[in-house]
Amino acid sequence: MDAREDQMRQMTEAALSFASLPGEERTVQRWLSDQLSELGFETYEWEPDPELLGAHDSFPPVDDLELEDRPSVAGVLEFGDPDAGPTVVLNGHIDVVPADDDDWDGDPFAARWDDGRLYGRGAVDMKSGLMACVFAALAVRDHAENLNGRIVVESVVGEEEGGIGAATAAASNPYPFTRDVALIAEPTEFDLVVASEGSLMKRLTLRGKSAHAAKRWEGESVLPHFERIRGAFEQLEEERATRVTHDLYDQFENPWPVNFGTVRAGSWASTVPSKLTSELRIGVAPHETITEVESEYRQRLDEVVAESEWLTDHPPEFERFSVQFEGSEIDPNEPVVRLLHDVAHRYGGEDFEISGFTGGTDARHYLDAGIPTVVFGPGSADVAHQPNEYIDWEDVVTGTEIIAKATEQYLEKI
Repeated sequence: MDAREDQMRQMTEAALSFASLPGEERTVQRWLSDQLSELGFETYEWEPDPELLGAHDSFPPVDDLELEDRPSVAGVLEFGDPDAGPTVVLNGHIDVVPADDDDWDGDPFAARWDDGRLYGRGAVDMKSGLMACVFAALAVRDHAENLNGRIVVESVVGEEEGGIGAATAAASNPYPFTRDVALIAEPTEFDLVVASEGSLMKRLTLRGKSAHAAKRWEGESVLPHFERIRGAFEQLEEERATRVTHDLYDQFENPWPVNFGTVRAGSWASTVPSKLTSELRIGVAPHETITEVESEYRQRLDEVVAESEWLTDHPPEFERFSVQFEGSEIDPNEPVVRLLHDVAHRYGGEDFEISGFTGGTDARHYLDAGIPTVVFGPGSADVAHQPNEYIDWEDVVTGTEIIAKATEQYLEKI
């Protein structure tokens, strides 16, 4: 192991020791900013912009967001005449999802090694990918004699909440220079993700009439009404899987799923349930808008309501809540995608696929800002958010090499 890889291991282990849950990223960001400075990066910092986020379709009302003291940080390396070359953004998020200690074999916020795998919350999603960006930038600096341009390594907050740090950075630009392309090092198993699915979050509320269970016919249970709505939505899901097509999603049996994630009904076993609340996540194809999909499901709900005298007289509420993810997509023939694909094939030893992702990513914010963006990184999303989350360290090393080579070649060619 060379000194640079050993340093990357140590920094990744240290990053995993911070329980950087959403809203609690400040301490690790201060640490990372100091590390970047010591490594020779010029550092930048920005806080979430309440006005910008309040006007953004992805986010709920600002009052529902925790925005104070949540810095995103970046380190910048400049080469030659930086204004004569392009600026490449290498991006990762520092926030992680919660971890239940009882489900883990050890402390989720203490790095643990076993047979070449690094375990810990954020190991794959995505602190290892972020550190790969840091050390890829340093590797480019080691061979930068004839390069012009810049590399920006971003560590953003609130990705798990819809991209709070990335949305601010993409739309308001915290730097005194423009950005040409971006790579987000989410775990893709080295596939080049050029399309990300969106999601619509909806809350369904039904009201019936309570009554004593001994005379339940005097009440109106919400449960049969819910089952009819759920069945209608699942039928629409099946129709959309056939009707809404995308070449990169043909492999998925159910590409745009609807999921009833929570259902809460009733208050007592001996009382007819008179209220039900269910929260749904509805899949949105990359080329659709959440408004279009919302309209389809609203229409299907209206059809169910029209068939029921009770629902007609007591209309359901069907409102957005939480964060909305618009889908995103970049042309697979975009130069940065082709270059990264060629480098991955050459240095990774495999012809990694150009693919679509069934979840949302921060890529949409940069694409909306006109910055060509590809998602590519080490590790598998299959173990993200899971107990005993891990990444194969050799993949981190390989990912660092590929990102470094692709970045260097982009700076050389432009």
